Amino acid sequence: MTSTQVRHTRRVVLQSAIDAGARCTTADPDLWFRSDSESKITWQARRAEAIQVCTGCPVRAACEELALRDGDGNHHVDNMVRGGLSGTQLAAARTAEADRLTAVVDADRDTEGRLLDDLAVELRTQAGLNPDGRRNGGRLRQGENQTEQNLRIQALTASIRQIRTVRRARAGWVVAA
Repeated sequence: MTSTQVRHTRRVVLQSAIDAGARCTTADPDLWFRSDSESKITWQARRAEAIQVCTGCPVRAACEELALRDGDGNHHVDNMVRGGLSGTQLAAARTAEADRLTAVVDADRDTEGRLLDDLAVELRTQAGLNPDGRRNGGRLRQGENQTEQNLRIQALTASIRQIRTVRRARAGWVVAA
């Protein structure tokens, strides 16, 4: 993906691309972060090595974009590399693109995830209800209440299943028919 494409791509897609194709997955994780006791000269050499790995990475732009969205980097401390940029470079880029980043972070908020949570809570609530206690009417209403409750549970379960299926397909998971 190009830098322009990643700016308009949702977080989940960027993360999937990184998980599937990042060069750093085979490198030592410590390469990307400066240790507390590490000298500046040693860190500069390791930082250059890390940036070199990033330079040839097919998902470098996606990694940089996620680093910016995550707020990585610090203006005052050079202690990391992500997406081919040092921590101070990330902080400067984040400042320069603050308005755009605010908008994409807002767009990344997972409304489907919140909906799934709400549906799961409602499902648990419905499943725990006593059909006799929902309405007055005694034994004659018990069967109707149970049927109504079962239909609501089935509808909630179907909604949850549909959202999960769409999310899994979007993330590239194999969806069973």
